[in-house]
Amino acid sequence: MEPLGGAEFAPQTTYLNTSSTGLMPARTVAAMKEALDAAAGGGPAADLAWEAVEEARAAFARLTGVPARRVAAGGSVAVYAALVAASLPSGAEVLVAEGDFSSLVNPFTMRRDLKPRAVPLEALADAVRPGTALVAVSAVQSADGRIADLDAIRAAARAHGARLLVDSSQGLGWLPLNADDADYTVCVGFKWLLCPRGVTFLTVPEDFGGLTPVFAGWAAGEKPWDSCYGPVEELAHSARRFDQSPSLLSYVGAARSLALVEELGTAAIGAHDRALADRFRAGLTALGHRCVAAPGSAIVSVPELGHAAPRLAEAGVSVSARAGNLRASFHLYNTEADVDRLLEVVADFPAGA
Repeated sequence: MEPLGGAEFAPQTTYLNTSSTGLMPARTVAAMKEALDAAAGGGPAADLAWEAVEEARAAFARLTGVPARRVAAGGSVAVYAALVAASLPSGAEVLVAEGDFSSLVNPFTMRRDLKPRAVPLEALADAVRPGTALVAVSAVQSADGRIADLDAIRAAARAHGARLLVDSSQGLGWLPLNADDADYTVCVGFKWLLCPRGVTFLTVPEDFGGLTPVFAGWAAGEKPWDSCYGPVEELAHSARRFDQSPSLLSYVGAARSLALVEELGTAAIGAHDRALADRFRAGLTALGHRCVAAPGSAIVSVPELGHAAPRLAEAGVSVSARAGNLRASFHLYNTEADVDRLLEVVADFPAGA
């Protein structure tokens, strides 16, 4: 199996850690260097960067199946989760999965007048009840790669009049996801979408889903350059009213990275990633180890092997340790040789050791 993306990637290690940070394509790095040089020389870098924000917004919209007017561009999942938290009435129940990523969960706990309730991921749909105002869940769990049953969760939320917030940060790029299947979605770009850090997207309904742009600055104005001083007289008529002032150089890179994901296609990338992950699972089973997530996830988590991550790093194999588990993630620049190298080193850690 050949890597996807060709000469766009040249990893110097056996890099199996996309769940932490994805590798940036060569086109992305080149565009950012060019923009940085232009900025250093006093050229029109800012104007070009603003154009890149809109290119990235449009590309993300296509990847998630919604119009660009429903996509906000910012830099943080936690900020956007806090935006949703701010829209809830006092006493509202927020249902989350146990052990979900803190950037999604913590903003709801910081509002002391809300009632967050955590249940096992597999029980989330059944736990929605009358009075549940919001369900917030990651499409794919960061700690171990388990995939949420979003169809069942969405159906349960709708049956009880609850809104649904989905964090697609660990799925979008290899797992097909449609933003119309949730009221709100959030996604960082620096993992499976291969963007620089500082890129995050929010999708909202056509009517904005009851959100108030509480952090709106000049960039959220319908005419940003006329909104620099005093109160913003006219907010953007689209989801851009929820834009955070963007990291412009990061969005220059993001436009190129998202273009590559579109060119290759989520379906092809997903098939590639899952095949490698399944090869690793099969190898682990032969070695006597077990995995947390079932086949179908591009993330493989191995219980009780988190302590092996430093040794793997010494051997030139980049993975991560999460929640006591060894976590390996497989993306378009990986090959079967990468999987086999990982298994070769893991074989030095017998099951139960």
